[in-house]
Amino acid sequence: MEGAFCATGAHSAWGAGAGASCAGGAAGGGLGGALIASLLAAVLDARALLGDTGAYPPDVASPLDAYDFVVVGGGSAGAVVAARLSEVPHWSVLLLEAGGDPPLTSEIPPLFHSLQGTAIDWAYATEPQQHGCLGMRDRRCAWPRGKVLGGSSVLNSMLHVRGNRRDFDAWAAAGNTGWGYDDVLPYFKKSEDMRRPVLGEGEGEDGYSARFHATGGPLTLDLSDHRPPLVDALLDAARELGYRVGDVNGANQTGFTLQHAAIRNGTRCSSAKAFLVPARDRPNFHVAKFAHVTKVLLDAHTKQAVGVEYIKNGTSRTVKANKEVILSAGTVNSAQLLMLSGIGPKDHLEKLDIPVVRDLPVGDNLQDHMELLTPTFMFNRSNPQSKDPVKELEDTFQYLLHRTGPLAGLDILQFQGFINTKYADPSADYPDVQYQHIRFAFNDVEATRRVSEVTGFTDEVYKAVFGIPNSKAEIYMPLAVLQRPKSRGTIRLRNKDPLQPPVIDPRYLSHPDDVRVLVEGVRFALRMARSRALRRFEVLPSEERVPACAAQPAGSDEYWACAVRHLATTIYHPVGTCKMGPPSDAAAVVDPRLRVRGVLGLRVVDASVMPAIVTGNINAAVVMIGEKGADLVKEDWLHAGSD
Repeated sequence: MEGAFCATGAHSAWGAGAGASCAGGAAGGGLGGALIASLLAAVLDARALLGDTGAYPPDVASPLDAYDFVVVGGGSAGAVVAARLSEVPHWSVLLLEAGGDPPLTSEIPPLFHSLQGTAIDWAYATEPQQHGCLGMRDRRCAWPRGKVLGGSSVLNSMLHVRGNRRDFDAWAAAGNTGWGYDDVLPYFKKSEDMRRPVLGEGEGEDGYSARFHATGGPLTLDLSDHRPPLVDALLDAARELGYRVGDVNGANQTGFTLQHAAIRNGTRCSSAKAFLVPARDRPNFHVAKFAHVTKVLLDAHTKQAVGVEYIKNGTSRTVKANKEVILSAGTVNSAQLLMLSGIGPKDHLEKLDIPVVRDLPVGDNLQDHMELLTPTFMFNRSNPQSKDPVKELEDTFQYLLHRTGPLAGLDILQFQGFINTKYADPSADYPDVQYQHIRFAFNDVEATRRVSEVTGFTDEVYKAVFGIPNSKAEIYMPLAVLQRPKSRGTIRLRNKDPLQPPVIDPRYLSHPDDVRVLVEGVRFALRMARSRALRRFEVLPSEERVPACAAQPAGSDEYWACAVRHLATTIYHPVGTCKMGPPSDAAAVVDPRLRVRGVLGLRVVDASVMPAIVTGNINAAVVMIGEKGADLVKEDWLHAGSD
């Protein structure tokens, strides 16, 4: 879950319950939390046990006047592109990143939720929604995005899901030559270093085969170090319902799994750590941090990108690109930058008095996965477990000394799966709902409040969904995630000021089929909760109802449809605003080689180029786009004799 939460509250949060310290409460939560916070700070400062964080490329205070390639954005794709291009020793590469280095707290896997709303988060929000986000304050859904070296791979939950074969084959069938599954699989494998299990063990559709996986790449993938009993029960429940348990990044995707995550030796393996740290000492590679790019510089006569304008230390500067400018600023910022530079919908740009360089549908085709945080299930009702400060302290020592234990993994979030609802072809391996799970210790007000506040729920929604059930028992919540949304949104400029956030309108749930699929997602969650495997946990759905939906019959499709519109929120997977497509596709912004149509020397290489969203968490696919995009640049400038 790209945006899954490990809330502030050590044993709780989107992933930790009693006896499985999440350490989110290190910043608060009484004597135990304060002690843990002090311990963490002291040990981390004194011994730098988490390593690597001081190994990021240094900030170049005074970049050169010109480079061969200027890469904008050092996130999930941009870090890959910049590092791979700098492998060519006679090319000079500048990476411009609006943020700085990842903080130490980002290294500890369960603490990812505590990073939202901090200085490394762009902290965007949608426009008020008409059909969704109705249970949020002002009907706005929060949109965290990484403003840091490594981008959203520093904020996310590290789960590594590639997508479905049919996702990529559909891209190719739409005219995007070279983007079918068999074309992109080598790029997934190129970046991969799978630590566990050993490849070849359990060969077959459920095993981890070298046909689909690799070792030796820069991006480390591993299983969570700690597996709570509830995870084993959920795996048994999946088998009981007839689902396979195995690799969802291999031959088949439908089924359930213990999900690999971008974790190295118990710490986050962001794209910055994986790709930029090894490149830091290359003499042809510079990184400028806290450099906010405001515009792509275009030659008025040739329509060629010749550089960028950016602000660093309060001063506006320019840098030239001898070969290409590559935008890897993400679905929001790449679209915003193109429009600020005169590339976008003509009518929109003219209204803002921005000279039109190219009339292209930039900002259209916005897609995102939505997750539904309901129903709430109470468990261990006869003996609910509260947070245990002593256990938290033990877990913290174990982690700091050995990088093992609950703090080295993702608790029950490691269990996830994919199913076909009745709206998908039951005979096809093309699931339309993804499942993840979160849990909270008994009466963990701090953690549940933190989750509610960051998500944006109103107080009355908080009480019904979290507060009242959690005051009675431990709770867990299945997260049903819509995989192929039919709703489409837009991103537009608010004004000409490049420092102002753009207008983000995903138009969530504007297509009724999206609601219907999520209602089916609820039905499956209820079915799983009734399994024999979960009986020993005394699982029972909460009787609390969403207040605005109370007029609907309890448990009816009408009630759950109302709940979907009030409770479903982003899972932080926005894509598609600079759509890739062939010349015949009027909705395309870039061609299959990721070149902006009608503009020379300008590419977009990030999640915004996806024609359609992939099935599952998007970060793995974005890294793949970075890998393939870098190779496309190399092909055009090296193998074609251009350099």
